[in-house]
Amino acid sequence: PPPGRPYMDKRGILERLDAGEVVIGDGGFVFALEKRGYVKAGPWTPEAAAEHPEAVRQLHREFLRAGSNVMQTFTFYASDDKLENRGNKLTFTGAQINEAACDLAREVANEGDALVAGGVSQTPSYLSCKSEKEVKATFKKQLDVFIKKNVDFLIAEYFEHVEEAVWAVEVLKETGKPVAASLCVGPEGDMHGVPPGECAVRLVKAGAQIVGVNCHFDPLTCVKTVKMMKEGVEKAGLKAHYMVQPLAYHTPDCNCQGFIDLPEFPFGLEPRILTRWDMHKYARDAYNAGIRFIGGCCGFEPYHIRAVAEELAPERGFLPAASEKHGTWGAGLEMHTKPWVRARARRDYWENLKPASGRPLCPSMSSPDGWGVTKGHADLLQQKEATTKDQLKQLFDRSKTH
Repeated sequence: PPPGRPYMDKRGILERLDAGEVVIGDGGFVFALEKRGYVKAGPWTPEAAAEHPEAVRQLHREFLRAGSNVMQTFTFYASDDKLENRGNKLTFTGAQINEAACDLAREVANEGDALVAGGVSQTPSYLSCKSEKEVKATFKKQLDVFIKKNVDFLIAEYFEHVEEAVWAVEVLKETGKPVAASLCVGPEGDMHGVPPGECAVRLVKAGAQIVGVNCHFDPLTCVKTVKMMKEGVEKAGLKAHYMVQPLAYHTPDCNCQGFIDLPEFPFGLEPRILTRWDMHKYARDAYNAGIRFIGGCCGFEPYHIRAVAEELAPERGFLPAASEKHGTWGAGLEMHTKPWVRARARRDYWENLKPASGRPLCPSMSSPDGWGVTKGHADLLQQKEATTKDQLKQLFDRSKTH
């Protein structure tokens, strides 16, 4: 199929999925923008939408060009309780950040065939054991902006506990807009041990029409987890569409807490990055599992999404615009000046390559931290004040004993 963008298609997410079409998501904005110098690792908050709109707009454009059909508003962790957590001082309010993010996503979505998804994620309030009413109020504040800006659909994503995700879905459902819900869990289930199949059933019963997982694990693990969700939903006699937005990192050594337990998180993960060819396999595995909303999370750059779009081009009938600058399976290397590089212009070369890390004596796997701390544990109570030196010393001492 020729590169380019199909006609302006403003059908909604459910119409597309009901028709059996592939919807391609975007990538992990907080990680991509942190590497570019616009997001602070630690709080991971999205004030760049208001502070540096040009950076956020450009990243949206790159994902659109790579084949994304969904522009997710850059509102990850934009609830007020997160924006004001642990000494994080911002010059913009939560409402201003959320509004700016919606405007940028809509502006770029209108440049092509993309829908705008407003996203909410887990809250410090929940981790600090606040009430259902208080947690739902934090979602409602973000939701008010999404309604005002008329996003196309809503995503509750990055939830470690299905209970909080259900609360989010219940709030989002009140709008009447389509609701997707994705947990950051693996095959072992949520942080309180609820299995993936049961998690999915609860989310569907709460009103989510699309369920799945995002973040925390590599594509292989995430696809496996969504398969378990699908089995659970079908066994319960329910119906849903399925989504997957994994990490762009290999995480075979993760425990149930995912990549944040890896000692390399977040500044030493580069050796684990998936190649574009790994992404071809991911896209095919997800498609074969019956997943039709296929995107990415932390670590995903536009070229990864382009690989997903290229793998699924036969099903979709077209290539993304960015394929103008990319030969299928390395075909562009036919134009290289060096003969040994021209010899790599073939699929079997790239499909069978085992990339070296170039790091002598480095292990291929790590030992996750595994502190076993989650909601309900005193150590997870959040605070508005900055973390003190004494609090840090206790953590440093503890990490030495692990």
